[in-house]
Amino acid sequence: MSDDYLVRIGKLIRDARQHRGWTQSQLAEALATSQSAVNRIERGNQNISLEMIARIGEALDSEIVSLGYAGPMHLRVVGGRRLSGSIDVKTSKNACVALLCASLLNKGRTVLRRVARIEEVYRLLEVLNSIGVRTRWINEGVDLEIVPPARLDLDAIDADAARRTRSIIMFLGPLLHRMDSFKLPYAGGCDLGTRTIEPHMIALRRFGLEIAATEGLYHAQIDHSVTPDRPIVLTERGDTVTENALLAAARHDGTTVIRNASSNYMVQDLCFFLEALGIRVDGIGTTTLTVHGVPHIDVDVDYSPSEDPVEAMSLLAAAVVTESRLTIRRVPIEFLEIELAVLEEMGVDCDRTTEYAADNGRTRLVDLTVRPSKLEAPIDKVHPMPFPGLNIDNVPFFAAIAASAHGQTLIHDWVYDNRAIYLTDLNRLGGRLQLLDPHRVLVEGPTRWRAAEMMCPPALRPAVVVLLAMMAAEGTSVLRNVYVINRGYEELAERLNSVGAQIEIFRDI
Repeated sequence: MSDDYLVRIGKLIRDARQHRGWTQSQLAEALATSQSAVNRIERGNQNISLEMIARIGEALDSEIVSLGYAGPMHLRVVGGRRLSGSIDVKTSKNACVALLCASLLNKGRTVLRRVARIEEVYRLLEVLNSIGVRTRWINEGVDLEIVPPARLDLDAIDADAARRTRSIIMFLGPLLHRMDSFKLPYAGGCDLGTRTIEPHMIALRRFGLEIAATEGLYHAQIDHSVTPDRPIVLTERGDTVTENALLAAARHDGTTVIRNASSNYMVQDLCFFLEALGIRVDGIGTTTLTVHGVPHIDVDVDYSPSEDPVEAMSLLAAAVVTESRLTIRRVPIEFLEIELAVLEEMGVDCDRTTEYAADNGRTRLVDLTVRPSKLEAPIDKVHPMPFPGLNIDNVPFFAAIAASAHGQTLIHDWVYDNRAIYLTDLNRLGGRLQLLDPHRVLVEGPTRWRAAEMMCPPALRPAVVVLLAMMAAEGTSVLRNVYVINRGYEELAERLNSVGAQIEIFRDI
């Protein structure tokens, strides 16, 4: 870029920053860089990449700064490369978004350590900021500080950001204790078929919440005289349903019993966080949770969410399909034991260290080393079950792994309406996947992967599966419009490159 162009860009960035009311230090924290670097950028004295301009535009929510980015982000993948070395698992996406929602319970300062810097988190931060919650990245952009206002302004909610995340549904639990009525935009997120909020309502009606859905909004009314008079039985053992019930029970002045609760990793992390807020939760890790709520929570809390088992499975699958030797560190083993048992049955050569504690002091971690293996299709079908079964979000990775194995593998993804359909995108890369019905796919292996250019599937995990297959395919592939991957993974391309992948981020200009 010419010096004159750098000066013009610097002025645009400065104006956008000032328009938002940020200091250079605040922008630096959002970008995980230094104040002096921001100062040089604004004065036009530092070369700046297109990717950095995109990050600045996203941080400042500025159309002006993002004008240089006509179109979405894409990935160019040079496949056929072996991975090597070691890579750390990041903190859990699903735990982080639950804890952001849970911060609304607390009138004090909340600090969350090593929060995943992903689009899903950014959207929730935009929503929180729009209703008056102050958030900032601290400790060189690693940790997140959250300070609530005395009164939330739900009328000012950022509806566009709210509609781009399904996690907004978890605002219902904490908000029902703070006001008599409110409105929330419909929940969005991955395109995985229709999901009803009725299981949430069955639980939350017991706390006096009623919802009318009209014109793209949930209209909530709360009768504070209604309280649970018997155990709440969830009609589905869902993660977000359980979390919403926990969030509602946390500030209920009494004891709430929740039965048929999920005991999955993000639910356990939320329970640990509630305990840090001073709320006693009995039965963590089981399907019956007993919550001893408190009506007022005003504490300064510091909490470290645990690592993400689905990201760990993603990295494990990357090693398997590229026939690599790779060490994956900080794996939450409790939530991957069934997956590893299936993989060992298929012939995956893998060993693990002794267990050690995560930063939250509760979750058990190991380091896994995967080596090139000769794979055979499993005898039984691959299907998810609520924890402690095979994780629902880990099922798609078995499509790429099964395509690398000898024989036929039946994958039964019974939870989602459409996700199995997206797995057949692997056929564009040389896979042989036959869709038997909207929930079942028959995978024939082994596969000679081939490079291709294609659009990213609109569902998070199938999108990553396609990326992994591209890494295994000889030649250069292009995966277009990867926003959905950025929703759930922090700098996935850069981190895979650090262990030997060759993935280039680019945009249409």
